[in-house]
Amino acid sequence: MRVLLVTGKGGVGKTTVAAATAVRAADLGYRTLVMSTDPAHSLADAFQLDFGDHPTQVTPMLAAQQINSQQRLEESWGEVRDALTEFFDWSGLKGIEAEELTVFPGMDEIFSLVTVRDHVRSEEYDLIVVDCAPTAETLRLLSLPEVLSWYMEKMFPIGRRVVKVVRPIVTKVTSMPVADDEVFAAVQRFYDRLDGIREILADPETTSARLVMNPEKMVIAEARRTYTYLGLFGYAVDAAIVNRVLPDTVTDEYFAKWREIQKQHLAAVGEGFADVNIRHLRLFDEEMVGLDRLRTVGEDLFGDEDPTQHLSHGRPFRVEDVGDDVVLAVSVPLAEKGDIDVVRHGTELVLTVGPYRRAIVLPDSLARRHVRRAQLVEGELRVTFSLEA
Repeated sequence: MRVLLVTGKGGVGKTTVAAATAVRAADLGYRTLVMSTDPAHSLADAFQLDFGDHPTQVTPMLAAQQINSQQRLEESWGEVRDALTEFFDWSGLKGIEAEELTVFPGMDEIFSLVTVRDHVRSEEYDLIVVDCAPTAETLRLLSLPEVLSWYMEKMFPIGRRVVKVVRPIVTKVTSMPVADDEVFAAVQRFYDRLDGIREILADPETTSARLVMNPEKMVIAEARRTYTYLGLFGYAVDAAIVNRVLPDTVTDEYFAKWREIQKQHLAAVGEGFADVNIRHLRLFDEEMVGLDRLRTVGEDLFGDEDPTQHLSHGRPFRVEDVGDDVVLAVSVPLAEKGDIDVVRHGTELVLTVGPYRRAIVLPDSLARRHVRRAQLVEGELRVTFSLEA
């Protein structure tokens, strides 16, 4: 089983790359599903077909799906939303403002990941290609399982105990609604649905992210940041795909300046993504939509190679022995020293890179040790743990 996460800045052609990858794999005989987690779906447009929330067969070996994450949210968050709505009604906040506050940002999107997990567990497909939302939304989406896991393990049990104690008192002195056990049970069921997502997506043997970009300065800069942040959260990136590269057959003088600019940008991509497989996809002279044209894109992108294979290898997170010390190495490619902060809180190591933060629960072998130093070495944050302070 393989899961490919295709992401990039909006408008770079990630949907086309995701669809073409799926078509190519299906043509090679893999049972393939391509699914969109982008709220602004365009996957059906790429195939020029109609399909929706459930997998629809495009070819005998290929199915496609555009997830209705709002519908999934209603199914799992309805009871909690109703309790929150009751509280907001009591406080005087009504209408659309109250409705918006009952759903936290990103919660509807996370059920896209639940669907990925369900498909993986069903073993119905050999390959799942995920057409992700633009990079900012993708990073938020992929960090949610870890954030929610921290909340459920640290805060949820405390909150449940506190409410049990204060409910009898509050109900006697005020009409303010207080969540009962049914609401907490609904939250628990919501979290249980997320079980296993992190293990699937952070397993480099199963899941790889593929970054799509255009040979443009701002797009490449965002792809570099995405590469770093995916490494921070433990997601393996095995390819950087540069789309809309001017082909050698274009010799018109009008494009001479563009060719020179692209040449410089391609060199920057080669330097910035040296650790992963880099692929160029030419600028086509027509809109590449429909099954036949997507097949052409897939052939252009992969040639005789198998798109389901790991295009490059590398683990974003590992633990190694160095003499009497133990080193926790986290891949943070392209990060700079000033962007990184490392803080130890009990059994957790909190890593901050730019605006993103990750709390790593230390295994027992590290939890009983002391942090001696943290160094940024060639795209890796290396935190050294010693038995002595």
